[in-house]
Amino acid sequence: MTISPFWRAWPRWKLPIIHAALLLVAGASACWAASIHGVISDATGAKVRGASVALVSKGQVVASSVSASDGSFTLTTGASGRFFLLVTAASFRQLQTPDFYAGQFDSLERNVVLEPEWARESIVVTATGTPTPQPQTSSATTVLSPLDLALRDNFVSALRMMPGTFVVESGERGAQASLFVRGGDSDDSKILLDGDDAGDLGGQFDFGALATTAVESAEVYRGPDSNLYGADADSGVVSLTTPHGTTSFPSLIFHGEAGNFNTSDEELDLSGARGKLDYLGAYSWLQTGNSLPNDEYHVGTAAANLGWSPTGSTQIHGTAHYGVDATGVPNAWDFYHVADDATMKDQNIYVSAALDNQTTAGVHNELRYGLTRKREQYDQWTPEGTCIPAGGCGGPGIAPTYSGANYFGMPVTILGANGYSASGQALLDYSWDDGSTYPFESQLVNNRDAAIYRGDFTFTPHLGALIGFQYEDERGAETYYSPVERSNYDYEAAVHGDFKSRFYYTLGGSLERYSLFGTQTPMRAGVSYYVLRPRSGVFSGTRIFGNFGEAVREPSLEQQEESLYAFLEQNGGQSTISALNLHPIGAPQSRTYEAGMEQMFWSEHIVFRTSYFHNQFGNEIEGVGLNLVPQLLPGLSAAQQEQLEATLTQDGAFELDLNSEAFRAQGVEASVESGIGKSLFFRGGYTYLDAVVQRSFSTDNETLIGIAPIEYDGTIPLGAYSPLVGARPFRRPPHTGYLSATYAERKLTGIFNAAFASRSDDSTYLEDEDENLGNSLLLPNRNLDFGYAKLDLGGSFQLLKWLNVYAMGENLLSNQHIAPIGYVSLPANLRAGLRIEWGIGKGH
Repeated sequence: MTISPFWRAWPRWKLPIIHAALLLVAGASACWAASIHGVISDATGAKVRGASVALVSKGQVVASSVSASDGSFTLTTGASGRFFLLVTAASFRQLQTPDFYAGQFDSLERNVVLEPEWARESIVVTATGTPTPQPQTSSATTVLSPLDLALRDNFVSALRMMPGTFVVESGERGAQASLFVRGGDSDDSKILLDGDDAGDLGGQFDFGALATTAVESAEVYRGPDSNLYGADADSGVVSLTTPHGTTSFPSLIFHGEAGNFNTSDEELDLSGARGKLDYLGAYSWLQTGNSLPNDEYHVGTAAANLGWSPTGSTQIHGTAHYGVDATGVPNAWDFYHVADDATMKDQNIYVSAALDNQTTAGVHNELRYGLTRKREQYDQWTPEGTCIPAGGCGGPGIAPTYSGANYFGMPVTILGANGYSASGQALLDYSWDDGSTYPFESQLVNNRDAAIYRGDFTFTPHLGALIGFQYEDERGAETYYSPVERSNYDYEAAVHGDFKSRFYYTLGGSLERYSLFGTQTPMRAGVSYYVLRPRSGVFSGTRIFGNFGEAVREPSLEQQEESLYAFLEQNGGQSTISALNLHPIGAPQSRTYEAGMEQMFWSEHIVFRTSYFHNQFGNEIEGVGLNLVPQLLPGLSAAQQEQLEATLTQDGAFELDLNSEAFRAQGVEASVESGIGKSLFFRGGYTYLDAVVQRSFSTDNETLIGIAPIEYDGTIPLGAYSPLVGARPFRRPPHTGYLSATYAERKLTGIFNAAFASRSDDSTYLEDEDENLGNSLLLPNRNLDFGYAKLDLGGSFQLLKWLNVYAMGENLLSNQHIAPIGYVSLPANLRAGLRIEWGIGKGH
């Protein structure tokens, strides 16, 4: 028996109705399906044809496509949930996008930029304010990836592994660590955590107390960028990012390690994502004894990131970081051979909340709130050292019996890297003349609340713009001064684009209003041009670029309160103000010009980049030693001058500040990177810095008012607190470099890092601090700090699917002169540990 198809049983007049119904059902199914579309391109903007694009959810490929000749692709799925794209194309590294939520009715755009198989070209944000492939920007930006931070417990060593940066760590693990970028001061860089300012008022930031816990990556921009980030981005920006949960199951990771100097470090992370929600929580605790007396250090860090996506085009995220640390402060051991009995404690809270919305395909808006709460407490528990004259310092709870008696270190010989030396005993702790006794405590508080709006608009594939507004309410307090409050706001605008994916440009400016020093209008411009577009062959791409930028910096709380102008004005020094043409404390300013080129070889297996930069820093703030301050007030007797200096010291003002310094810093950066196979990657770089002081209080104004200059052996002029005109700024070595090699296979990872620096100018800062309250312990500034080579080696191995073992050795040469003169660096230190992960094998 033959059975006819079922539609033959229907009357003919009903067939059109059935056909229409089937089309309606098919169309409705397509409408009910989530759609993800976008364009695949390379780092130059050229479209990539034939790329395989897979949509993955819970470890399964739910849709796939191949990019068309214009790089476009479209994926549809009938399910809602969390997804990521996995993109593969010939001669490019396989790329997995960050995960995202897509609802059943969402239509989302996800454009993907692929990087060459042999090179690393990241997406950066700090240069333009919007995510942009590095080759499309003219800026000097380095990204520290999770692999760069994997075996690190802080950022000090990692920040040395790039051109143009220099880190000064004043002691062993946990000591204050400051970043210098392209010759700028240590407070000339803006530090961002999830887009919000994490620095003190005035830009100061201590990297020594910042753990890598819950930090996924760090983007370091070298150059002024105040037009996007406001004050304090004078010479650079460091942007840190918190990761978010991605796995479809709760992932619990523990790692614990131990090392010499009684070092231990434990961390526990919990993360995941389910539907519209993603979450991450982390806690770590590190402690060490270091190698010096009274130098124990511990730091505890807690962090969280909670996200919710009401729709595929809207995300709400909140992050919080809390850090508490305490470190002994033994002081400059080589100057005293006695450890001070003091501690420094920090309690820092950083909170960020952001609403992110892709309003249309060409309109993106972000609204952000940032909270910063920082508290620093210094305690000097007891005085240490030998009292000179003997018996004149009193005792615990007892006032000194002799005015001018103080505590001094052991007899030492101080040797500089320049070969000069001095012997004697250095002043370590004071014996207060007013009867004050130890313990001695001071506190510094920096609080900030900020509201930020930023919108970027894509008019065409080759033209975009950005607008923004930022408001800051800053409050600060210090033990000896009245509380300070500042209100700042700025408006920003920028345009960026390209011509035929070959010539790229950005132009921006801002109108900024600061309650302390008024209105500023910094600008920035950059261009980049491919002389030879990337291609196969020996010479596989040539790019030239140039930059111009301006920036300002806020004075710190201490600089505002310890203003030399304010002090003289309040104490009858108007004649000195007029003679020296002094002004209220103002904003340091910078301007930079940069030009360079990037050359690729052997089908982008090797990428070489070099650039010349010229930075001009003006209206910079420098300190005037207290021994000079009484001489600036006319009519004081010698006894009155001595009493005034003692009073200022007791109030915690060890120097007074003014805008009197100017210097320029020019130089050349060069870097090269290369991949060998898919597992081995090399990068290295060198920076030559030619920095010179053009104006300084120590040279200009001291001579103007007739104060005799300080000299070594009566022949070599010295800058006790700040460099002299014609000299180099302190702690900026003219030669720095780095070399890094990483190997990453499925089970084995290896990392080798080396950082190098030449000698640099500095001071012992021991003015009036020998046993006779003289200057015999000051040494010539030129090349006073030692050069160094620091070698680190580490690796990890995946023993089991859930168990990883690792080890790290730092400063393998035990170089103890990485720190500035007087301070001792931590010798070779070794750590080994294991990492345990629960929740593996349940799909992504």
